[in-house]
Amino acid sequence: MTRKRGNPAPGRPVCDAPGSAAGAALPSLAPSAGAALLAACEGDPFAVLGLQAEGEGWRLRVLRPHAAAVEVALADGRWAALRRCASTDFFEWHGVSPPPRPWRLRIDGVVQYDAYAFLPQPPVDDLYLFNAGRLHQAWRLLGANPALRDGVDGVCFRVWAPNARRVSVIGAFNRWDGRVHPMASLGDSGVWEVFLPEVPADTLYRFEIRTRGSDALHVKTDPYARAFEYRPATACRVVAASSHVWNDAPWMRARAARDWLHAPMSVYEVHLGSWMRHLPDGRFYSYRDFAARLVPYVQALGFTHVEFMPLMEHPLDESWGYQCTGFFAPSARFGSADDLRYLIDTLHQAGIGVILDWVPGHFPADDWALAHFDGTSLYEHDDPRQKMHPDWGTHVFNYGRNEVRSFLLSSAHYWLSEFHADGLRVDAVASMLYLDYSRQPGEWLPNVQGGRENLEAIAFLRALNEMVHGEFPGALTIAEESTAWPMVSRPVWLGGLGFSMKWNMGWMNDTLDYLRHDPVHRRFHHERLTFGQLYAYSENFVLPLSHDEVVHGKRSLLEKMPGDEWQRFANLRLLLAYQMAVPGKKLLFMGGELGQPWEWRVGEELPWHLLNFPLHAGVQRLVRDLNQLYRDAPPLHELDFSADGFEWIDCHDIDQSVISWLRRARDGSHAIVVLNFTPLPRYGYRLGVPQAIRYVERLNSDSAFYGGSGMGNAGCVQAVAQGWMGRPASLQLTLPPLAALVLMPG
Repeated sequence: MTRKRGNPAPGRPVCDAPGSAAGAALPSLAPSAGAALLAACEGDPFAVLGLQAEGEGWRLRVLRPHAAAVEVALADGRWAALRRCASTDFFEWHGVSPPPRPWRLRIDGVVQYDAYAFLPQPPVDDLYLFNAGRLHQAWRLLGANPALRDGVDGVCFRVWAPNARRVSVIGAFNRWDGRVHPMASLGDSGVWEVFLPEVPADTLYRFEIRTRGSDALHVKTDPYARAFEYRPATACRVVAASSHVWNDAPWMRARAARDWLHAPMSVYEVHLGSWMRHLPDGRFYSYRDFAARLVPYVQALGFTHVEFMPLMEHPLDESWGYQCTGFFAPSARFGSADDLRYLIDTLHQAGIGVILDWVPGHFPADDWALAHFDGTSLYEHDDPRQKMHPDWGTHVFNYGRNEVRSFLLSSAHYWLSEFHADGLRVDAVASMLYLDYSRQPGEWLPNVQGGRENLEAIAFLRALNEMVHGEFPGALTIAEESTAWPMVSRPVWLGGLGFSMKWNMGWMNDTLDYLRHDPVHRRFHHERLTFGQLYAYSENFVLPLSHDEVVHGKRSLLEKMPGDEWQRFANLRLLLAYQMAVPGKKLLFMGGELGQPWEWRVGEELPWHLLNFPLHAGVQRLVRDLNQLYRDAPPLHELDFSADGFEWIDCHDIDQSVISWLRRARDGSHAIVVLNFTPLPRYGYRLGVPQAIRYVERLNSDSAFYGGSGMGNAGCVQAVAQGWMGRPASLQLTLPPLAALVLMPG
């Protein structure tokens, strides 16, 4: 008996199409036609699935493992049933006239377009540039990109997996079954593609990869995903086109014209997840919440920039973001990509620049992410002597592989272009430059010249800096580089690496080592204060008091200081003033401005209650006034990178642990800096100066306003025409204990 159309027997829909006889024998799939697809090793699913001319007519084949009934919409508006091929999950329809493209299916009553009605559209030029290592916007080629094809909205999925036998997109839309939506190989490019119609934003997805020479199936996240689930979940999310309307055009124009070499730069380093939290439950604030809280705070303290520790997606809070699994995805902890755009836009409108920490040096070995991506060492090296970072248990990027360079260059481009970031601070550059970094003899592989330099990493860093400076006027690149590698912040065309600036780790280590000593012993370590001037202008230096110095048993800045409570705070104020007055751009990690008495704790917010105590509030007021003075006084910032901006007055007063110098601006105007590193006041301290004029005490870190003793020079002092220290004039000062003075003509 023939069943009525639309009420087929389960798993056996009848055929009702031109040229077909209802109740005919079940179609039998040719053994070769779908065998490779069923075996998860078919590189061209369009050769098996979709619509094919067959003899005088047409054949439509669909693979739906979970379907009971499949129908196709015909040109005359009727629905024709597809019949299950015996003992398989394939369904077929045969007809004289093809259904209209793109054809629609009705699967168990749900109407949808067939993904295999949309042929691949390989962008040949982009694929060429990607394979050549020169594609700077690869996220537009790869990943999950909303698109319109044949009038139908959907998502084009592409992924680079050159050593895979089969790649599929999986998600709730196909019950996470890799048999349903296999992707098409785009030939020698190593890229796979499929367009899935009517996939909405926020859809979760992954890639399922069958490796060559193995029956193993690997489920992987998308290297180019623009969003992820909230940790600890790790699936990717489809992201719609941004709806954020930028309002920072004046900032961007000013940035492009900004003379950053001679401009003030005082950076507030922030770990967003522990700057402030909802209390008492400890929930994270959102990016938009931080726009209302962080922006006015940074603005009030006078910082010129915020540097965010990595906001790229990472599964483990305790990695602080430095073990990144989403190189194109803002962390879902704090909201969406547009929420982050809103935060950066708000900072720009407040006149504050944004630097993002970025980690191209390594990636975690999680088996669901980049590691061993297509069954081979794809993003990482295969040789164990190059593969792993001994210190962190992470994988080293293979900078010699073109597609890896395209991936990393595109990640940098993404944050600068799509989020208007003003710069990238590149983490762990030293680990990239040296093949023997943290490795013992025999544990590393020399380069082709027999040396220890990572030639591929050097070439990548130069390409990165050329791209940033060429395509993003006014944007900065800053290297965290801890060795004496030459010309890190010199142009590529001069043989340098091309960074804008470099962290001065030597200054940081010498300064903190000096200050940890009891003042009575500091005279024996005086060279720690003076040695840095021998190399201070070999690079464009940033002077960092960063997060690395207040964790892992190193103690907070305040805890490092010797003496009783008053002396510890006085030493901290002296440190902060010293940092601001010595040549170089500035960076302070959050909490330093509070005088935090314990190490940074990533799992809780800063101890804001400390501001109820006068000594802590005094440190914050000092940071605010130091930033204002630094920004307003050209002698303190215009020649940060030039020896013309610095001149010792006296660096030899070892017995009294006093140092003094001149800072100069481009127009010759000057400031005088004097620091007393002992708790003993110095009365009548004579100092040689350029002119017999009145000098105003622009800053005194011992002011009672900051929690000091209030000792000083009544606001100003008159220099006299009495030669001293080889200078035509001199003045006599009262040097407060453990304090810094900044004086300027006035």
